[in-house]
Parts: sequence; structure tokens; C-alpha cells
Amino acid sequence: MFTDTNPYFSVPHPFTAYLSLWDENQPLPSEMALRSMQSLGIQLLSEVKALEASCLLQLRHLDNEAKVVVDFLKLQSRKVDLVLQHVLEKEVQEGDKFSGCQFGGSGIRLMSNEALPLGRQYKVTLFIHEELVAILCFAKVTACLVSQEGQSDAQVQSPNAALPYLVDLEFSQILDADVEQLVKASLNVQQKQLKLRKLARDERQ
Repeated sequence: MFTDTNPYFSVPHPFTAYLSLWDENQPLPSEMALRSMQSLGIQLLSEVKALEASCLLQLRHLDNEAKVVVDFLKLQSRKVDLVLQHVLEKEVQEGDKFSGCQFGGSGIRLMSNEALPLGRQYKVTLFIHEELVAILCFAKVTACLVSQEGQSDAQVQSPNAALPYLVDLEFSQILDADVEQLVKASLNVQQKQLKLRKLARDERQ
């Protein structure tokens, strides 16, 4: 992940992921099987987002006087998304919880206190809170390196402290609609980061 060969760029941003190691003797699920594995909360949020995207695309063709209506509908859709995300957060999640630090349409980067085996497949439930994204997918570990920043921090705290790893996972089975969600979310995050940098520069001048 995070190489020039990837079709999508990635952005640094915190998120939460739950990982379950997938049995090597089992093939990855088909698209239909993957859909059936989604929790009710993820299914509802995915359906709502698909409807929102379709409706907003049609509303873009309206004249400027409809902008107020469009903004109102966006506000209402965000309320629905927030309610659904609250439902999701109440669900019991399968797997080990990890903190993520970077994501994109091709994969994710996590922080871990233990090394994850290279080449192994994991079932991943991914939550990007600020962007209202929740997806279920499968990803393969492509890199696992000791974090240099975390290494120095651990050495200061205790010479025997566990060293945090940066783990890259590349999506191996994911729905097209979920890739689209991640791409849109990464673009939104990038735009917000650029605005914050511009504000910071303006304040220094």
C-alpha cells in the first residue's frame, strides 16, 4: 500500500477498525456473501448513502433557487446518518480493535502493539466517524514495520515497553460502493486539511 502503483491516494486521518484473522483454508467470500455478512447497521447506512447520492445527483440539475432545498435535504440526510452511526456504535463488533491512522480507496494503515503476519487475510470492519463511513471488507497485510516515532516514545517510557507497529493492509474483497465511499471520504478529509493549512498560513502572516 501507499506506493505509486496504487490506483487511489490515501490521507492521514484517525479511524477505528476491528480485525478478525481469516482462515487460510477458506476462500474469500463472494460479493453476494460479503453483503450477507454485513451487520444490519452497516446495511442500513449503505442503503441510505446510496439513496442520498442518487437524489443529490439529480438535484444538481436544478436552478440556483433550489439551493436552499438542497442544503436542507443535506442537513436532514446527515441527521439520519448520525442516528444510524449511533446504532452501529451500539452493535457488538467482532475481532480485535485497532486505531487507524491513514486510509484510501486501496487500503488502510493501522497502529498495532504486535506484528501482524504478512500476506494473511483479515475480515475488517472499518469506522471513520467524522465522515460517517462504516464498511465491512477483507484486506491482506502487505507491510508491518516498527514505528520510528513510537519506538523513541516507548524507549523513553520503558526499555521493555512493546514497540508499536505500522501495519499496511490492502483491500482484497470490498464492494464497489464502499470503495466509492472511501474515495469520497479521503477527498473530503484532504479538502478540510488544505483549508486548515491555509487558515494557519493566513494567521501567521
